[in-house]
Amino acid sequence: MNELKDLRGAGARTLETLRDAGITTVRGLLDELPRDYRDMTSPRALCALRAGENALVDVWIAGETRSRYGGRLSIVSTVVTDGRDVAEVVWYNQPYLKKQLTEGKRLLLYGRVDTWKGRPRLVCPVFGQERGIVPLYRNIPGIRPAALRSLIREALASVGAIEDELPAPVREKYGLLDRDTAVRTAHIPQDMAQLAQARRSLAFEELLLYQVCLMAQKDRGRQGAAIPADEEALKEIWRLFPFDPTGAQRRVLREIASDLASDRAMARLVQGDVGSGKTAVAISAVFVAVKSGYQAAFIAPTEVLAKQNYQAIKTYFKEAEVALLTGSAPQKEKKEIKAALQSGKINIIVGTHALITEDVEFYNLSLCVCDEQQRFGVAQRSALLNKGVTPDVLVMSATPIPRTLSLIFYGDLDVTTIRDKPKNRIPVHTNVVPEEKYGDMLGFIKKQFDAGYQAYFVCPKIEGDEAGELISVTELKDELSGKLSGYRIGLLHGKMKDKEKNAVMQDFKDKKYDAIVSTTVIEVGVDVPSATVMVIYNAERFGLSQLHQLRGRVGRSDVKSYCFLLSRKTQGESAERLKILENNADGFKISEYDYKLRGSGDFMGNRQSGKFMNDLGDLDYSTESIFLAKKISDETFESGGDISEIKRIAKEKYDKLKDISMN
Repeated sequence: MNELKDLRGAGARTLETLRDAGITTVRGLLDELPRDYRDMTSPRALCALRAGENALVDVWIAGETRSRYGGRLSIVSTVVTDGRDVAEVVWYNQPYLKKQLTEGKRLLLYGRVDTWKGRPRLVCPVFGQERGIVPLYRNIPGIRPAALRSLIREALASVGAIEDELPAPVREKYGLLDRDTAVRTAHIPQDMAQLAQARRSLAFEELLLYQVCLMAQKDRGRQGAAIPADEEALKEIWRLFPFDPTGAQRRVLREIASDLASDRAMARLVQGDVGSGKTAVAISAVFVAVKSGYQAAFIAPTEVLAKQNYQAIKTYFKEAEVALLTGSAPQKEKKEIKAALQSGKINIIVGTHALITEDVEFYNLSLCVCDEQQRFGVAQRSALLNKGVTPDVLVMSATPIPRTLSLIFYGDLDVTTIRDKPKNRIPVHTNVVPEEKYGDMLGFIKKQFDAGYQAYFVCPKIEGDEAGELISVTELKDELSGKLSGYRIGLLHGKMKDKEKNAVMQDFKDKKYDAIVSTTVIEVGVDVPSATVMVIYNAERFGLSQLHQLRGRVGRSDVKSYCFLLSRKTQGESAERLKILENNADGFKISEYDYKLRGSGDFMGNRQSGKFMNDLGDLDYSTESIFLAKKISDETFESGGDISEIKRIAKEKYDKLKDISMN
């Protein structure tokens, strides 16, 4: 196989850009599967267009092209015809197009369809220059999409047959294409039916190999410390808290206590909706471990959340030695804490990923709790297994996931679900806000500020988009600073350093800001009781599950809270999806709706575990494929058959996941 530098068009700058994107080999370039496709084969008649779909049309301009400003947007619009019907076309923040769109000009346009005044409208379509089924890859800054497509075609032409990664009997039994055909078809499809078969084969292959990785991890038969906890001990635990536990909390703690009492190390996920009381269950498990003379670690994804958990644990464990270890702690303090951990002086350590590093050693660690599981991949979970006396691992997630997808994400874990919520939890009042009511909404929020409450304003991106449909966090902060003058507004986004993000969130908790303008980096699980308003811009750009998680940042006290969803999409599928959120507060039902409507992509996009989960995110997974991959993996392990070959293949493919034990 040739090297990247041997490909035509791969100059020094392109190679450097690819390297920055994690692509260093021809194989890595070919593994960069398209995220989507643009079907430029058959133009549609205007009368056949349906709202919510993408379509190609062959038309000409039938009237004057107009430009105007509407709110924050410059708008160019015109009317086109295919000779029988007419449709409107609109572009946002592209004023230069007005001079190019002259009456009578013929255009091949591809774009999203919605409706406007009862007739179809194309929104921000692209001009058709490439024909056929055009693959769309992830954006790599510095490489034009057409150049990337050309480079991948060069790579395909330069290599011989791509070797199969599944044993031939498995491929033949389940009607899968050989990998060479599947990869080439995924990059250069001839028709949609062939493309569907290729992507099904690749998806099934990825799923099966990953399931083998997870089952090999789970099948290690690790021996852990047996920590007994009888019913009286559990009653003593619940007396620590100033509330009565729900039935679900009692049930889950009994399951965990049973795991802890076994000599086989626990690997359990507790997933529950926002406000279901998972943290109290986890703290109770910590109590069981510490009461038996062992150490426990409580790991959070961010410093703000770690500090919150540290304060809660200190409140309930007055007799234990509790410490906090984060990346920003002074070196002298870190050294002292690590020494105290190694000697056994510290009973409970709370911290961030800093606890997983190799130089952190324990005296007799027996329990690790990972808060907000979606931030920890398999690799991080596995790193914990090398600490202490083969510790029990309890991970928690506030993101309900359909059972289908839990087979992918949590194949190495036993899964427990908490569905009940505390009785005093007040549902967040949710409304889809039309653009004409925007001023009224801001007026209402001012009253919340005056009453001593706070608000989040969330938008999907740090920067706006070329089409002008998205507002950036900086633009939104400037706008709100004018419309909400006199109130203190902070800014939070993913390009800020961790230290800066932690400082902003802490200042918000300390009420130094009335509001935060943020991307989705606002901390999952952070408790700000005085935050009563969540405003989400371009809400149609988020999945329902993600919107539900954002909504969960408010309503964390006994004060009525509000979530406002802003969207220009007043009709079609987007509007219907937002109505589901407006009328439903059950995160599990919402996640099922989301999976049915959007497929696996939304979940994959938000829960990545290294390069592999990025790869999974490129494909669509049918329920049939997911369950079949799980079934084959389970049967292979349970039969005790020789799976050394498939384990070897899985290890080679995903060797970047250093945690997988394949020996």
